Amino acid sequence: MSYHEEDNNAGKILLAALAGAGAGIIAGILLAPDKGSATRENWKGAASKYSGQLGEQATKLGSDLEAKFKEYAGKLEDLGVSLPGSSLKLKGNWDEIKGKLKQQYAQLTDEDLTYTEGKGDELIGKLQDKLGKGKAEITKLLNDL
Repeated sequence: MSYHEEDNNAGKILLAALAGAGAGIIAGILLAPDKGSATRENWKGAASKYSGQLGEQATKLGSDLEAKFKEYAGKLEDLGVSLPGSSLKLKGNWDEIKGKLKQQYAQLTDEDLTYTEGKGDELIGKLQDKLGKGKAEITKLLNDL
């Protein structure tokens, strides 16, 4: 399934949720047995309920799109289609760099920061998982230290 198809499916889901909310509101108006003030209170409750559900779905769709974007950006980087300066070029003593990283990111352990020459991709992968950042962002962070 292509990115365009997934984006199109996300739009269809949101449209279906909006249509369902609209149908529920219309059914509530047509079938309301109560007097006007009671019906208005029921509408307020239904509107709050549906707006909360739509907000949750929109948040989930946003998260899904962000994850897909990161996945595709990572694939481009792996294929070598990336911005200049995105390759790892460590300057200085690794122990000094490691100390700076531990000061900036307290959650990093010695195991996370194990680096062997030629194994830069493994280090970047560990830091991506631990810090929740993209490959290019981690590479830039390391190169700037």
